[in-house]
Formats: sequence, C-alpha cells, structure tokens
Amino acid sequence: MSRTTDPAPVGAFPRLDWVDAMLSPALRAAVESLPAAERLVAGYHRGWCEADGAPRVSTSGGGKSVRPALTLLAATAVGARPAEAVPGAVAVELVHDFTLLHDDVIDGDALRRHRPAAWSLFGTPAAVLTGDALMVAALSALAQAPAERAGAAVQELVSTLLELVEGQSHDVAFEKAHEVSVADYLAMAVGKTGSLIGCACALGGALAGADTVRVGGLREFGRHLGVAFQCADDILGIWGRTACSGKPVGADLAARKKSLPVVAALAAPGAAAGRLRELYRASHPMEDAEVDLARRLVEDAGGRQAAEGEARRQMAAALRSLSLARPTVDGHRQLHDLACAMTRHAARRTPHAARRTPHAARRTPHAARRTRSDGGTSRAPYRGQGGPLSWRNPCSVPPPVPWPPLVDPTRRGRCP
Repeated sequence: MSRTTDPAPVGAFPRLDWVDAMLSPALRAAVESLPAAERLVAGYHRGWCEADGAPRVSTSGGGKSVRPALTLLAATAVGARPAEAVPGAVAVELVHDFTLLHDDVIDGDALRRHRPAAWSLFGTPAAVLTGDALMVAALSALAQAPAERAGAAVQELVSTLLELVEGQSHDVAFEKAHEVSVADYLAMAVGKTGSLIGCACALGGALAGADTVRVGGLREFGRHLGVAFQCADDILGIWGRTACSGKPVGADLAARKKSLPVVAALAAPGAAAGRLRELYRASHPMEDAEVDLARRLVEDAGGRQAAEGEARRQMAAALRSLSLARPTVDGHRQLHDLACAMTRHAARRTPHAARRTPHAARRTPHAARRTRSDGGTSRAPYRGQGGPLSWRNPCSVPPPVPWPPLVDPTRRGRCP
C-alpha cells in the first residue's frame, strides 16, 4: 500500500486525507441540499465558512473524520472497496454534527473546535433546527445506497438514533441525581458515544454486504471503542487544555456534571471523596478556585486512575470483538491503529498524560519482530515504534513518538 498521509508531530492526530477526499464531495452535497438558513449554520459549524457565509481560507475546523474513517475501513476489513461505504460515512458524520449542535445547546458550551459554538452566534432555535435537518440528511444519504443494502443500513441508523437520545437523556438526568454508579455511567456512555461509533463500523460492514456475524463483530468493536473514547474524553474535559481540545476545559466540573472520573471519585472512601461530595451537593455556582479544588480532589480520590483503567479495559474488549468480524490483515491493522489513535490522542492532550505504571512500560519477551516502513525491524507492534498500543498487551502505553501514517486502502502497492 502507498502512503497518502504524512507523519504527524508528536501528540498530533494522524492525518486522514484519503478519508476527506472520499467523504468531502458527498458530504458537501448533503449539506448543500439543506434549506438556506440551516445550510449556513451547518457550513459554519463544519468550519467551511464564517458566520456571514464568507468562505474560510482554512477549512480544517470540521473535525478529525474518525467516524467516517471507521466506516470506510470497516468495509475494507471485510473485503469491499471503501467507496461502497461512502453513504454510511456521510450519514455518521452528519449525525455526529447533529449531536454536537444539540450537545452545545444542552450543555451551554460556548466553544466548539476552537470557535464560538453555532448556537452562541445564530441562536438556540437555529442550532437545534440545523441539527434536526442534519439528521434528516443522514437518513437521506443512506437511502441512496444500493437497494439491497439500504434497508439494513437505515434500520441500523434508526436504532442508533434511539440509543443516542436515551444516552443523552441519562447524561442530563445524572446532573440532578444524588448518586450515579459506575455501571450507570457506562450504560449511558454506550448510548451517548458507543452507539454511534458502533453504528459507523456496522454500516461499513452492512454496506459491504458482510454477514450478520461479521457486522455484529464490527458493531461491538465500535461500541467498546466508543466507551473507551468517552473515558479518554472525560479525562480531557477535566485535565486537558482548551487550546488543544477546542472545548472549555473545566466546564463539566463547573456544571457539576458526573463524568466517569467524578463518578468514580464520588464513590470512593477517604477525605478527598468526602470533600468532593460536599462541593457537588452545594447549590451555589462554582468559582474558579472551587473548580481547581474539585479537579485536585477527583484525582486524589482516584477518579482519574479509574477512568484510565476503564478506558484500557474497553479497548481490550474492542480488540477482542474485532476478531469476530474476521477482518483482513490490512483491515485489522488499520482499525487497530485508528482505535489506538482515538484514545491515545485524547490522553496526550492532558498536561500530565501517559502516567506509567510499572507494568505499562514492560515489553513482552515474546513479541514478534515486525518490519518497519523504512525497511528495518523492530519488536514494537506494527510499524516500528509507531504502534500506539502493544499487540500482546493493549493496555500498555508506549513512549512519546511520532505517529505513523495511516495508509489509503484505495491504492495498492508497497509503501515507499
């Protein structure tokens, strides 16, 4: 396979230029089909234009396209061409944008992708209506798939939309609940985040014509990956940096939201957990100093460590589920690398990410020697030191290194 993405700087997310090249024409056509008012809001939200409709010189603010990438790679993993899954890739990206527009309204977040959130410029009704329009456009995009596969694909998305609503509803309800267990939180995370990422993977298999067992394996891979990603995102929301994430860090603590680190910390014994419970039971708005205190208390009570551990467990479950899909060798490698990139990227955007346990730095003595892209050999997984997680131990954390390129499955031949 030939490379079509460039190595990214340390800590940066791998570039997915080939995904954008396949996705962009159909995605832009779907947005262009919206009514004028919703088209403007959607174009602004994706970073294609300014609030007045003027085109942006840089259009890099539309997100990382990981869900469409998972859809296209899932199709290749079961032996199809990625082009066959483009309707599914467009649909999941439109649904993702729909959820972001609504989430920003529900949470009152004023920043999205380093810019003012759409609702803060166009108003709440415009943002909500644009989200609704994007959901309709997503269903329309799937309906354009070949007739023999469109029905199953639409049903997959409809089921996911119901899960998304339920997950978001639980997330909002948790804000007023006095007690939320870790089990309750994980069930919510499956609906809010895992369902759409699972749908992205399942759509790739369904549109490729895979059987129900392989589609189910892809779906479960994505659902577990989604929960792992949510865990990492929760860590980012407390200990990240706004300049890196594009979202207001600490806002969840200020709003007394019960993310996984907080839920785990509140349930812990000890003085730190007790003080945190007092802060969360208070009714007055949190001052900046109290937000900083809450951040320290969550970590002291073990909330961060618990979230990191759950992310590792979910990643391991995702990789086990992926084997049920019987993916091709290249497909497995690409999905594995992208999954690791999703979770490690979020962790790396925190000030003291990648805290190592004694076991995390150990390398298995039986690791197979693998050929690097530069022709050399290494005991590290896949392409030299580039593999984000150890093949034998998906919970390990490697030293900071540049990202390897994710290759374009539409082009054949050896890497240069």
